[in-house]
Amino acid sequence: MNVLGIETSCDETGVAVYHPQRGLLAHTLYSQAQTHAEYGGVVPELASRDHVKRLIPLIRHTLRAAETDVERIAGIAYTAGPGLIGALLVGASVARSLAWAWNIPSVAVHHMEGHLLAPLLEPEPPPFPFVALLVSGGHTLLVRVEGIGRYETLGESLDDAAGEAFDKTAKMLGLGYPGGPALARLAEKGESGRFEFPRPMTDRPGLDFSFSGLKTHTLTTLANTSGHLQDRADVARAFQDAVVDTLTIKCRRALRACGLKRLVVAGGVSANLLMREKLDKMAREGDFKVYFPRLEFCTDNGAMIAFAGCQRLIHGRMEPPEIRAQPRWPLDELRPP
Repeated sequence: MNVLGIETSCDETGVAVYHPQRGLLAHTLYSQAQTHAEYGGVVPELASRDHVKRLIPLIRHTLRAAETDVERIAGIAYTAGPGLIGALLVGASVARSLAWAWNIPSVAVHHMEGHLLAPLLEPEPPPFPFVALLVSGGHTLLVRVEGIGRYETLGESLDDAAGEAFDKTAKMLGLGYPGGPALARLAEKGESGRFEFPRPMTDRPGLDFSFSGLKTHTLTTLANTSGHLQDRADVARAFQDAVVDTLTIKCRRALRACGLKRLVVAGGVSANLLMREKLDKMAREGDFKVYFPRLEFCTDNGAMIAFAGCQRLIHGRMEPPEIRAQPRWPLDELRPP
C-alpha cells in the first residue's frame, strides 16, 4: 500500500509517499520562508496562493522520486487541521479531488498527530506508551501516548506557544523571519548568566506553560541595555535558556507523574540544539530515553502526514466524500483507528 501524504497547514508545502513495509519512499518540501520574510511573519493569503501554485508539481515530482505512479497509490492522507484555513483547504481540496478521480480512499490527518508520530519514522522508533512534548510555532503540549489515537493532554500553553514566543522575541531583537533559528544563532554568541530570566510556572504544581511573560521581561531587559550586538546576544541567550529550562523541568515532571521512562520531543522547536542537549542530559541523569525526529522532520513535512495517515488507512479508516478542514482541532478529539 503506497500512501500519498500532503501537508499544507501553514507556510510549507510537503508531499511524501510511504509504504508500511518498505518505509518512506520519497518526500519533498517547499518552504515559503523567503516569501514571508519581507513581512516578518506568515501572510495567510500569500501562503494559500503559494500552496495552489506548488502542490501539483510537487506531487508529480515526489511520485517520480518514489519510482511509482498513480496506479500504485492506494490511499491519500492530508492535513485537515489545525492550521490556517485557506492553506488547509488547498491541501484538502486537492487530496479529496485526487482520491475521487483515482477511486481510492483518503483520510484527514491531525497536524499535531503527524508531529507526534514523526519519531516513529526513525530506525529505532519509541515503543508505546510514552510522554510526548509537542513544541512548535502554534502549539506547546505535553501528552501521554498509549497508542495511535490514544492521547491524553497533560498540559498546554495558556497563551503563546514556545515557537511563537521565539518568533516574537526575535522580532524585538531585530532579527529576520523565521525568528526561532535566528534567535538560536544569536544566542550562541551570548554570555550565559548575565541576565536572569524567570522560568514561568515552574514554582507551582501542574504541567501547563506560559511564555507571554518572558516576552515582556525581554522587552524590559532590552530597554535597559545599549542595544548593541553583544547586549542583544546576551538577552537572546537568557531568553533561550529560560524557555529550554522551563520545557525540561515540565518534561521531567510529566514523566514522573506518569511513571514512564520514554519521552518523545517533536515539532519545529525540537530542532533547537540547546533543548536537545538539555533533554539528553536529563535523560542520562534520570535513567530514561528521549526520542527526536531527524532535523528535516521537525518542521512541517509530508512524510509525517503520509505515515500517520497510513496507520489509519491500514485499519480501514477513510473519509466520506467531503472536503474537511478544521483550523481548530483539539488533539483529545482523536480516536484510535
